[in-house]
Amino acid sequence: MAKHDKNKSQELRDKIAILPDTPGVYMYFDAEGNVIYVGKAKNLKRRVSSYFNRTHDVLRTNLLVRAIADMKYIVVPTEQDALNLENSMIKEYKPRYNVLLKDDKSYPWICVTKELFPRVFLTRQRIKDGSKYFGPYTEIGSARAVLDLIKKLYPLRTCRLAITPEYLDKKKGKVCLEYHIKRCEGCCVGGVTPQKYQEYIERVKQILRGETGELMDYLKAEMARLSELLRFEEAQELKEQYKLIERYRVKSVIVSQTVDDVDVFGIDDDKSDVFINYMHVRRGAVVKSVTLRYKRRLEETQEQMLAYAMDEIRQTLDVEYDEVVTAVIPDVEMPGVNFVIPQRGDRAKLLDVSQRNARQAKLDVLKQMERNNPEERLERTLKRMQSDFHLNELPRHIECFDNSNIQGTNPVASCVVFKNARPSKRDYRHFNIKTVEGPDDFASMKEVLTRRYSRLVEEGEPLPQLIVVDGGKGQLSAAVEALDAMGLRGKIAVVGIAKRLEEIYFHGDSVPLYIDKNSESLKVVQHLRDEAHRFGITHHRDRRSKSQVTSELDSIKGVGEVTKEALLKHFKSVKKIREASLDSIAEVVGPAKAKLVSEGLRHRSEETFETL
Repeated sequence: MAKHDKNKSQELRDKIAILPDTPGVYMYFDAEGNVIYVGKAKNLKRRVSSYFNRTHDVLRTNLLVRAIADMKYIVVPTEQDALNLENSMIKEYKPRYNVLLKDDKSYPWICVTKELFPRVFLTRQRIKDGSKYFGPYTEIGSARAVLDLIKKLYPLRTCRLAITPEYLDKKKGKVCLEYHIKRCEGCCVGGVTPQKYQEYIERVKQILRGETGELMDYLKAEMARLSELLRFEEAQELKEQYKLIERYRVKSVIVSQTVDDVDVFGIDDDKSDVFINYMHVRRGAVVKSVTLRYKRRLEETQEQMLAYAMDEIRQTLDVEYDEVVTAVIPDVEMPGVNFVIPQRGDRAKLLDVSQRNARQAKLDVLKQMERNNPEERLERTLKRMQSDFHLNELPRHIECFDNSNIQGTNPVASCVVFKNARPSKRDYRHFNIKTVEGPDDFASMKEVLTRRYSRLVEEGEPLPQLIVVDGGKGQLSAAVEALDAMGLRGKIAVVGIAKRLEEIYFHGDSVPLYIDKNSESLKVVQHLRDEAHRFGITHHRDRRSKSQVTSELDSIKGVGEVTKEALLKHFKSVKKIREASLDSIAEVVGPAKAKLVSEGLRHRSEETFETL
């Protein structure tokens, strides 16, 4: 039994070690498979790890940790989505450790009533009377801010009068303060037609549904018009409204009022494995999520794998499908099941969440494989680079070159070395450009590569499989000329990187290669480029600084290295030496040297002033 518990504990630690740093909801299970706790997290890995890396002050929390036998999680796009999902899952499973630690209050909704002149207000109760409810809002402040925005934008009534055509015909209405301060147009006295008022309500629903693009375009145009008329205060009010709409325009994808009971299947795969996430949505909320992993045997399609998964879910969870939201249609007929491939709206957002979880399951498997075999990721990265850069062998040794000069002064170059896709800093080298006059990047690149590889050849050192030069076709051509002159062109592959990093140039091909932004190859290239740039700039600054500090003292006749070092050690800079009195300088280097230094620096300053 102890051995079983130890193995179980190790499995749990392995799961926690590969958790993503994303928002989500986590579920803890006891040894019998019951959900004992549901929690939300802005960062899943950090939050879940905090349970297990210390002893807690609260006894109940320690008891919870001891009871945990397994853990599952669901990733979501935002922290607010995690709050919504946590709320719905607590209500679904009623975990015993949540019952005492949480109250089961309902989140607030914004209600738009079904009346001739609808009201818009905040409520925690949903009544089936034809009214529309939008939300829920996990923060009451956010809901109130939206209501305040709506009140500023549209003159809606706040009274509870039952305003019907019959009521208006009797003409017994009496306007209130809201009318006098221009926050209501007097619905009770016929001050606005139902048609005009309904236009306001449709705009309000747009805001509450998150469909605010058209409204924001209108506000932008109106702001510009008011600014041209110099009505800046009014334009500023609209700007504040615009910001509020922009802030609250994104609607939760975890709880929806347009989706009732549906089953959602998201799919992600690689060459060997297929990951299928299943989410069950009940009363508009996700209450269950399971991810299945299948290993391909005979190059099965996603459609075939989805059919297997749907059958397994049906049998295991006793599910009867009615409406299924998915990205592909299974290749087996299922009478009575309505398959939906959404392009937009709440169903599309729910499908996106399911796809995210399928993708995350795939990443988790890769992370676990890398933990068990760290060299596997390295081999995969090197093979991907070999394919992307059309190499004959794996690029275990890569060197990257970058030129640095500022306004043509102190030209230098840097060479950074990566071995097995990782920096080998002891092999980094700096080069001071010796044979090139002025800022000529092409000639500088040719000089540096010639010096670098002629020396490696002479010393019998191993050559890299790949050279990366920072620049486009010009720098690449210079590098190729240098390798040709040394007879190394066929032994080393060389590519050039354009400034945006996604463009890789090959010699003799005018069309660059665009690498996928998520590719491991591009990540290595970006790291190479950043290191070469950092290393080169640092050296260039050092040289430039040293040149500026010493040149003025070096030009003074009679001042040698010993005097110069003593002065800089005492005064720290040439500027402070120039500002010091003759007596202060004499205390460091004596009266005779002090006079030479003081007059020499004053003479240099006068020359500089005359030049300017």
